[in-house]
Amino acid sequence: MSSAAGIATINLTDIRSMREHRELAVKVEHTGCSTSSAQGKTGCGSGAGAGDLPPEIWEKVKNHPCYSEEAHHHYARMHVAVAPACNIQCNYCNRKYDCSNESRPGVVSERLTPEQAARKVLAVASEIPQMTVLGIAGPGDALANPTKTFETFRRVAERAPDIKLCLSTNGLALPDYVDQIQAFNVDHVTITINMVDPQVGEKIYPWIFYDHKRWRGRDAAKILTERQLEGLEMLVSKGILVKVNSVMIPGINDGHLVEVNEAVKSRGAFLHNIMPLISEAEHGTYFGLNGQRGPSAQELKLLQDRCEGEMNMMRHCRQCRADAVGLLGEDRSAEFTTEKVMAMEVRYDLARRQAYQTQVDETRAEIGAAREAELAGIAQGADDVKILIAVATKGGGKVNEHFGHAHEFQIYEASNAGAKFVGHRRVDHYCQGGYGEEDALEGVIRAINDCHAVLCSKIGGCPKGTLKEAGIDPVDSFAHEYIERSVIGYYKDYLARLDSGELTHADRGDAAIRQGAFIAA
Repeated sequence: MSSAAGIATINLTDIRSMREHRELAVKVEHTGCSTSSAQGKTGCGSGAGAGDLPPEIWEKVKNHPCYSEEAHHHYARMHVAVAPACNIQCNYCNRKYDCSNESRPGVVSERLTPEQAARKVLAVASEIPQMTVLGIAGPGDALANPTKTFETFRRVAERAPDIKLCLSTNGLALPDYVDQIQAFNVDHVTITINMVDPQVGEKIYPWIFYDHKRWRGRDAAKILTERQLEGLEMLVSKGILVKVNSVMIPGINDGHLVEVNEAVKSRGAFLHNIMPLISEAEHGTYFGLNGQRGPSAQELKLLQDRCEGEMNMMRHCRQCRADAVGLLGEDRSAEFTTEKVMAMEVRYDLARRQAYQTQVDETRAEIGAAREAELAGIAQGADDVKILIAVATKGGGKVNEHFGHAHEFQIYEASNAGAKFVGHRRVDHYCQGGYGEEDALEGVIRAINDCHAVLCSKIGGCPKGTLKEAGIDPVDSFAHEYIERSVIGYYKDYLARLDSGELTHADRGDAAIRQGAFIAA
């Protein structure tokens, strides 16, 4: 009997009952953003709102921080590490354990049983009402560990029917489990697809394990891409939203990812997320140890721009750990170790969670109104003027982080079409114990060197002067204002200074994508 058949021992009648319970639980009145995205596309990766999507799709994505760029300012996710085994080997992957200061896929501090995972989900959801999504993303592959994955989903759905369930997979085993995915009401699936040409794939995957046999080289890549695309089509046919992740590997698949984008778009993928290769040697990956470089910030952005069409690009991915907890860009997993969770008194309060989400909907409506009001007065005829602006934020869609305390900057492209989120840059904290570290400041400048300005809630005189010398305008006059409104406001002022002759517009240089260790604030 196949492993897929083994999952069928779970009573499907009970699953359907849980699905009905969940559908009732999530019917919270929505009054959120109804503005259209500047690009007018059908996806939500670039900030589409309720007016851009069919109601049934909007209901699925409106509070999913990975599927909605707008939602990621307000809603949290968590991953549970119940799936240690993997059925393929990737040249960019090294699944180390016990590395709590490192943020990348495949890294966890502790592996969990389904029972432990379900209790942890309830504990986190009780403490963090904005946590709306449970994902299983490893540390291996969710569908290479089907019994543990689906048992975890069953236990969570019984106790917390309002939490969205999603999983990430390399897609090799996906066609065998699409029916189970649908039965468990998992309506978001991420597939990592790095190639659709086996000649490219053999440079990325040394081997796969399929049909009780280890396959290598081009044969392995051929099987993998066929299974990935078959699984994608099957999911789409059942109305399940699919996000495709692709790792950009310069010189290997960077140009080929345009073809990947076309292939997944034509098969109905909802969102495409092109991520930079994490290639530092200290991670111990094949690529890292052999000197394969990752892309620069502008190389990544140019590829994302080239692939952006009818299907939106996801630009806000943080390449999370397999046990991440919290908003994207933060990790609160240390607060919820197994030892701490077992000692907690867990009180799952659905009404409190729904009240929080209603409040967020109201805030998102305010943000949308503020953005549109600011955009209404923007100068026209400046289509060719685009600038990048870095923003220091702690969340909530506001400019509310001190420059020296920021561990990442969110990057917006400002034009007369509005403010468009295009990425984020990790940095080391500039302020360490009350004083500034000069090497950290140099690192910050390298990370945002392609930006014309940085918006923050406060900044000291010394870093302000150094930023100005580097050609980056430090701005704290938008402190605690909404991000998009502030970005548009700064852009309007920039255009006014161009018109007056105070400034001469020039494109900035490139910037470095900082990967590696990430210390949660």
